[in-house]
Amino acid sequence: MAFLRLHSPSLTPAIPFPSLHPPTITPSSSPSPSWSRLSIPASATCRSSSFSAAVCDLRSKSLNFLLSGALAVGLSLAGAVGFAEAKVGVNKPELLPKEYTPVIDVAGFLSDGQEKRLAQEIADIEKDTGFKLRVLAQNYPDTPGLAIKDFWSVDDRTIVFVADPTFGNIINFNVGASVDLDIPRSFWSRLAGKYGNFFYWKEKGEDASIEAAVMAISNCLREPVGSNNCSEVK
Repeated sequence: MAFLRLHSPSLTPAIPFPSLHPPTITPSSSPSPSWSRLSIPASATCRSSSFSAAVCDLRSKSLNFLLSGALAVGLSLAGAVGFAEAKVGVNKPELLPKEYTPVIDVAGFLSDGQEKRLAQEIADIEKDTGFKLRVLAQNYPDTPGLAIKDFWSVDDRTIVFVADPTFGNIINFNVGASVDLDIPRSFWSRLAGKYGNFFYWKEKGEDASIEAAVMAISNCLREPVGSNNCSEVK
């Protein structure tokens, strides 16, 4: 699957991701056939001081590692300013649930009731649109990582939504090629900017960010494909 890297406003990862700069798309060297990787950068603004610039650079590099096929990131911190040192592929099938579910919450962000509501919404999305949304809530490196690919049978019509606040923005995505054909790439960055930014989830909670993002995706996927579909994050 071929990967795309989409940089957009705010920040995150763990798998990975998160600025108020327009998204840029660059091809990845990954040989995998049919996926788009959407990284949503770090920090809303980067001032010119050397310290801020160093922090910005750290966030940018860190995000780029996330979900780059390995659903993981290796980070080494040195004092106040750290640097991305190496990408480490995480593969912990022991963290997968015993029974199949489209929502895996190893971080404990969601209540049982919320998980059930999200699972039902995801089932309705798949029935109505044919697209598969899967949600993984984690705190890197406590994640099943690569093991989710086989567990969920990830394919071209799958959206993997990784909720991980490690780098600031809690919302990150890996998007299948068929999804990428129908949904504008700008939608994902705007979604992360609205519901994934640090201030939103700190005030309302990680669970609120996750639920709002799932409903926004559901609304988007149900819109007729056209020049203006998914132009608003609802």
